[in-house]
Amino acid sequence: MSTPVTRALRPLRLLLPFVAIGMALVLFLTIGFLAFSPNLGGRTGDSAWCDTGISTATVGRGGGGSTIETLAEDQRQNAASIISVAKDMDLPPRAWLVALATAMQESTLRNIDYGDRDSLGLFQQRPSQGWGTPAQVTDPAYSSRIFYERLLEVPGWESMPVTVAAQTVQRSAFPDAYAKWEPLAASLVEQIGDVANPTGCEPGTTGALPPGTAGAAIGFALGELGKPYVWGATGPDAYDCSSLLMRAYEAAGMTIPRVSRDQYRSGGHLPVREVQPGDFLFYARDTSDPSTIYHVTMYIGDDKMVEAPNRNFPVRVQPVPWDFEDLVPLATRPGTTPNPA
Repeated sequence: MSTPVTRALRPLRLLLPFVAIGMALVLFLTIGFLAFSPNLGGRTGDSAWCDTGISTATVGRGGGGSTIETLAEDQRQNAASIISVAKDMDLPPRAWLVALATAMQESTLRNIDYGDRDSLGLFQQRPSQGWGTPAQVTDPAYSSRIFYERLLEVPGWESMPVTVAAQTVQRSAFPDAYAKWEPLAASLVEQIGDVANPTGCEPGTTGALPPGTAGAAIGFALGELGKPYVWGATGPDAYDCSSLLMRAYEAAGMTIPRVSRDQYRSGGHLPVREVQPGDFLFYARDTSDPSTIYHVTMYIGDDKMVEAPNRNFPVRVQPVPWDFEDLVPLATRPGTTPNPA
């Protein structure tokens, strides 16, 4: 026999199937978004993140023309302080990479007493945002330590790309700007910190540029990390997707077409799963129709690519979205005979 309580609960029981269907739909849509997003989808491995964008760069090369050889003595000393604090905290070299790339972007490794609003020191930390007093954040040891403490609070920071980990701590208005300093940070870790292979890449995979034209083209493109995307620009201060690749191969001594759809036809085709470093990958609205291509990237190895994506992001290194529905199934290898029309 029903009671007032069971009668009151009856409408809720009737709603339960609809609630379950709604939750299943949300889960399905979330999985679908992650699988097909060009920035998040793609193949991942079981190993820790390997920074191809750093490991394939020429040792000592950094953004903005800076190299370890061109750093002033105070910059080297500040880099040594950042590394020393990390060693005292028993942190892995990956944390050093994040901190050094951050400090280079924020202050060019100079302990400055000015900045945006009340930002100060190597990391441009703001006393008003709880980073410490002005005297503390302009002390290299203190500012490094609190940066590392905040980094350790980021879940999964060890497996993030360096630029993502830095941005998560700093909350910068220019989230991809740290990328251009990653090769220089790796050189500092290697030479000042005395750490071999600081990028974490397995020996023999993408720890060095491939020989010849492809390697030279990749090296040029990685040297442009952090530069802005501007549609129609052809360098050296800004690029669009196809001009970055054109200039990269031009620097390597090869002339390729300016436009992505012409670049698709400029060399021999091969299945995307057989790409080698230096090959071109394309996105199209209709993957069976090359005339609908709207984006091109360069494969650099280790399931990663370098690209000038759009006006919201500068030149950057990203995982290849192997399962993205707009990825054209055929890649192009520059310098080889084009397929018959």
